[in-house]
Amino acid sequence: MADQEQRDQRRITDIATLKALGHPLRLRLYRALFIARQATASHLADQVDEAVSLVSYHLRKLAEHGLITEAEPQGTDGRERWWRVASEGVSWGHEDFSDAPEEVAAYSAIGRLVFEQRVSQYRAFLDSQNAWPSEWRTAAFSGEYMAALTAAELEAFSRELHELALKYQNAGRAAEDTGDTEGRETVALHLYGFPFRP
Repeated sequence: MADQEQRDQRRITDIATLKALGHPLRLRLYRALFIARQATASHLADQVDEAVSLVSYHLRKLAEHGLITEAEPQGTDGRERWWRVASEGVSWGHEDFSDAPEEVAAYSAIGRLVFEQRVSQYRAFLDSQNAWPSEWRTAAFSGEYMAALTAAELEAFSRELHELALKYQNAGRAAEDTGDTEGRETVALHLYGFPFRP
């Protein structure tokens, strides 16, 4: 059962948890831990270029809200505290944060923070793309599509994209579990679908 809980995505519906995740460093730590699957504060501090004590503090805050949990120790040093994400990702929706101005503001703030961090990731790729082998430069993509959809069609499209992304994510995780890491890199897929009027 614990393994199944690890695979399920958590829907955030309370403002305290949303605010806890909506801190720039905590969001980066959550993402890094999701990729690493298990890590110590020291490992994560190296990745985010912050002091171990600061990283430990923010990891404890994420744990207080059930976003991460302690993992089985991976080494012989019993003093090291290992962490893992508590679910296979998190999500939140506007419908859960529209009852009060404070909720709307928190929802908008984390949306902007997530977007800014994603833009930063993509800029970093653009700035360093020539350092990647040609097969990765060819495989990388960006695109924009315009379609006249109903809200129900957009929701269905989102659901299908989510299922497709999970198919490849789960295949990659399964390959890593068997030690098949040859040629594998962490890949970010940033997708948005929203209405606008030109």
